[in-house]
Amino acid sequence: MEPTQNSSVSSVGLKSAIKTEANRLGFTLFGVTEPKTPDTLPDFLSWLAQGRNGSMDYLAVERAVARRADPRLILPDVRSVIVLGLRYPRPADLPASAASGLHGRVAAYAWGKDYHDLIPPRLEQLAKFIQSRMDQPLAYKAYTDTGPILERDLASRAGLGWMGKNTCLIDPQSGSYYLLAELFINIRLENDLPFTTDHCGSCRRCIDACPTGCILPDRTLDARRCISYLTIENKGNVPTELRPQLGDWVFGCDICQQVCPWNIRFASPEFDSGLSPQAENARPDLMAALSLTPHDFNRQFKGSPILRARRRGYLRNAAVVLGNFRDARAVPALAIALQSDSEPLVRAHAAWALGQIGGDAARQVLDQCSGSETDAEVLAEITAAQIACQDGGRSGIRAAR
Repeated sequence: MEPTQNSSVSSVGLKSAIKTEANRLGFTLFGVTEPKTPDTLPDFLSWLAQGRNGSMDYLAVERAVARRADPRLILPDVRSVIVLGLRYPRPADLPASAASGLHGRVAAYAWGKDYHDLIPPRLEQLAKFIQSRMDQPLAYKAYTDTGPILERDLASRAGLGWMGKNTCLIDPQSGSYYLLAELFINIRLENDLPFTTDHCGSCRRCIDACPTGCILPDRTLDARRCISYLTIENKGNVPTELRPQLGDWVFGCDICQQVCPWNIRFASPEFDSGLSPQAENARPDLMAALSLTPHDFNRQFKGSPILRARRRGYLRNAAVVLGNFRDARAVPALAIALQSDSEPLVRAHAAWALGQIGGDAARQVLDQCSGSETDAEVLAEITAAQIACQDGGRSGIRAAR
């Protein structure tokens, strides 16, 4: 049974009050849409069938796919979906490094607190606000990129923007630097008009700028080649041929958003205070990163999205970026990682990085470790790195420090 609102509040007035409260809670985008099968579901299923989700098998779980197709499986009495956007810092506002050294780049959404900790309490507050306006119990379900839903489809239907060629939702007034969140409720609110206009036109800056070519002509991307996937969701080796393309990205990537004209022209410098950047997270010292123990890693990144990569993934990424820098200053830190890190994944990528840097010091470390390493994959990386040293290293980027 659908709950009734307080008799003193009109339907239009209720929606307006909810929007005002959402704005007070920091959500600068607000829209309402009906719960129905997403228009983009066939595209999503085709994407899964082609294996473009990489190792993200949870996306293809039958129960999750069914819920994406039918919102009633999420909340049986759902009548409306409120879609919200929370603004995070622009990559152009990257804090300057406080000290000299070799520093990597982190995607802007991860510069501060983990939005998975920040947004859910606000959604709960919004739900309590709605309940205070109702005469009967409110049933709701809150999500922020953690549930089995197609968020950008919902956001576009709620009038928040269009899905760009880079697959991001773009608001024509302020660009795409937003985190999306949803509140499924058993109250019928007036729907906002869906956003049906495509403002990308013939522009292909994001496609051309992507270092790995992961953005496809059909407005999907191959996650297996996406730097964000490779540095976060991917828990194994970074494919050898893609390592140079990571450049200096140690966690995530913003390139396809940075080159977007809608962000260049309209992205607001304002962002939610809860996502204020911390310099040590935004511009991490990569040589220091290689020395992090599990305890140190968990302590340093407590409450940060970077925890998602886990220590082994983060140090793997740090090693790759140091290899791309091809700076001899990194050899001692990489040597220690290759000689003593407990994770074969870290040792393997440290070996690769030493091969990229080359030189007598790197070659000496590789020769020493070739006689003591017992892991087959690490040994293979050491052998390849020794050959790379003989060839003078392969492609990489030099740090501008």
